[in-house]
Amino acid sequence: MAYIRYKAVTKDFNFTKSLDLKNIPSYGKDYLYNDEVALALYQIGKDIGLITDKKIILFDNSTSFGARKEITTIPYHVITAHSIIFHSSSIQIYLLLETGNPLLLKFSNLDDKEKYKIRLLYNAMSAVICRQEIPTEIRKKLLNSDFDFKKEGNKNE
Repeated sequence: MAYIRYKAVTKDFNFTKSLDLKNIPSYGKDYLYNDEVALALYQIGKDIGLITDKKIILFDNSTSFGARKEITTIPYHVITAHSIIFHSSSIQIYLLLETGNPLLLKFSNLDDKEKYKIRLLYNAMSAVICRQEIPTEIRKKLLNSDFDFKKEGNKNE
């Protein structure tokens, strides 16, 4: 369970599918500002996670107690610590919010290419959290879906 200011916000997200940035739902585009760039889009069931160069937007589409949609925006400036945890077929990004409450983004069913993509995404998020510019090469790879790490001799971790 993730919390902001001691209020439960959302469950941990366990994303199982990466979506092309061209497929951002229209309701997701409504939460992007003019100078904001979408870096990644993930899905689990009906839930969507949109990661931009300024924030994380989590769309929790629940039907368990009737149709409802909860939208949570987490700007990077409220994140005080972050880490990435690699497993054999999954990756977790752990974020600690300024309130001291954690948020865990889980990505599962990954091949090496997807692991590389998430590592690049984590590096981009880390740069913004640390109030730095996203390195140009990482930004280009994310925006162009260029995740062929083998051609450069990179490893997935």
